[in-house]
Amino acid sequence: MSELNKRADMFLDARNDPRADGPRLGDERTTLMGFLRDQRLTLEIKCEGLDAEQLARRSVEPSTMSLLGLVRHMAEVERAWFRLRLSGLDLPRLFCTSEEPDAEFDGAVADPTVVEEAWRLWREEVAFTDDFVARAASLDATFEVDRHGTMSLREVLVHMVEEYARHNGHADLLRERIDGRVGQ
Repeated sequence: MSELNKRADMFLDARNDPRADGPRLGDERTTLMGFLRDQRLTLEIKCEGLDAEQLARRSVEPSTMSLLGLVRHMAEVERAWFRLRLSGLDLPRLFCTSEEPDAEFDGAVADPTVVEEAWRLWREEVAFTDDFVARAASLDATFEVDRHGTMSLREVLVHMVEEYARHNGHADLLRERIDGRVGQ
């Protein structure tokens, strides 16, 4: 077997891929939410089948990045944008504080309870985001966002797709380092 075939064998079998690659035809909200859904699924796929130790495994020193840290980070990102900034809810951050600004990564330790909590919180924030977007009258709705000025819901959704896509690139490398699995 050639090196190319060995690498190709590490991809997710297309028959088991839950992603739809976004809607082919649809309005703007459906399209953006479809691409966001697929990016979220990609993060889940990168983490599937791994135990707490593997999920918490750091990339390379001095980085504290891990797959578990990325799950916690994305829960924090979803919360920051949709609960705190756009909804204006007065809630604490999930992991980060002014004393521990990198807590989502630093606290990503090899403990099944920490893993369970990370996925639970991420799913709660994803559900809140999805509900918020579904209830919004228009993607043209604007919000005053600290450090960013006036932003439309459309712009925030594009940013979320970009945020997941960037971190899914990290997740791809982290997963390959753990067990050789690469992927789309």
